[in-house]
Amino acid sequence: MKEIKTILEAYQQIDFNTNKAALATVVRVEGSSYRRTGARMLVADTGEFVGGISGGCLEGDALKRARLAMAQNKATIVTYDTSDDDPYQIGVGLGCNGIIDVLLKPLDSTNAVNPVQILTQCVDARKKNVLFTFTKLKGNQPLVNLGDTFLFNSPAYFTENFPIPELLKSLIADAETCLSIGKSQSNTYQTENGEVQIFLEVLLPAVHLIVYGGNYDIYPMVKLAKEIGWKVSVVCNPLKVQKKLFDWADTVIEKEKGTEVSIDEYTVALLMAHDYNTDFNNLQHLLTTEIPYIGLLGPKKRSEKMYKALDEEGKAISEIDAARIASPVGLDIGASTPEEIAISIIAEIKTVFSKRSGDRLKFRDRPIYE
Repeated sequence: MKEIKTILEAYQQIDFNTNKAALATVVRVEGSSYRRTGARMLVADTGEFVGGISGGCLEGDALKRARLAMAQNKATIVTYDTSDDDPYQIGVGLGCNGIIDVLLKPLDSTNAVNPVQILTQCVDARKKNVLFTFTKLKGNQPLVNLGDTFLFNSPAYFTENFPIPELLKSLIADAETCLSIGKSQSNTYQTENGEVQIFLEVLLPAVHLIVYGGNYDIYPMVKLAKEIGWKVSVVCNPLKVQKKLFDWADTVIEKEKGTEVSIDEYTVALLMAHDYNTDFNNLQHLLTTEIPYIGLLGPKKRSEKMYKALDEEGKAISEIDAARIASPVGLDIGASTPEEIAISIIAEIKTVFSKRSGDRLKFRDRPIYE
């Protein structure tokens, strides 16, 4: 989501009365590639760009082709085959070894199916969305153009806004499938006028990290979480924290109002007050919510003391609750400083949402992105 936010910020700075822009989007990957489907790059006719579609090997060529698409005002698909031994193929020898389709879409700031303006509706959403982007058109398709993008955030909204009614039933079913498995896919559909290919891209909300605490070790945690694009709220005494925290965090909340913070399935919490009673009270509150991850700073004996206290109060920790509490919190990387501990904890949270083990990639016997 951070890349999308960066693109939106750059897009808003463009004066479309005097300048043009295009969006490059990876819509298909076969084999290995540095970036996956959904990677984006905003290109201005001045030659400036933000975002990326590869590790740097394709951006230069894509920039030239995007400026041509702007000049012609015509969307196009460019295929980069980095698995080919042809020395004249862009990206050969740089280690990608895959086939990548990139959609280059000139942007019209007045067009409702402008993909960047569609993204503005998703960036702050706290639920999963699906974008439908037309990546191939065969036959006469008068109702859509290559690169047109539509948002699915509910069957009713989609039904009202999608221009090809005959596809609605299939597309809604496929969107629901993508949302349930949390994965994007590219599908081909048959219409009265010919065949179309549509990229169904799942957009997940940014992780919302709630930090309960106001000591010095929260600063690297907040700063790193913001750097990777997460939303961050800090529950603390606002009078006892450094002013820079108000610039880094999205919100700073008085600890008396900590129970009022909105929580959803993409929210995680860290109990970092370094005060037993404060952390214990916050843990009890969080256990009444559906929050999927609660990180409890400190040694295991500290959390065991809390579990025992809850048990004595008739509030024994269930297996489900125990599974969502991380104590000691973080991955075992030998962290000792606040900065290293922040890396350890954020890495663990990432494994929870990606359903990965956190093992070293050199020992993985499957493709990295599967």
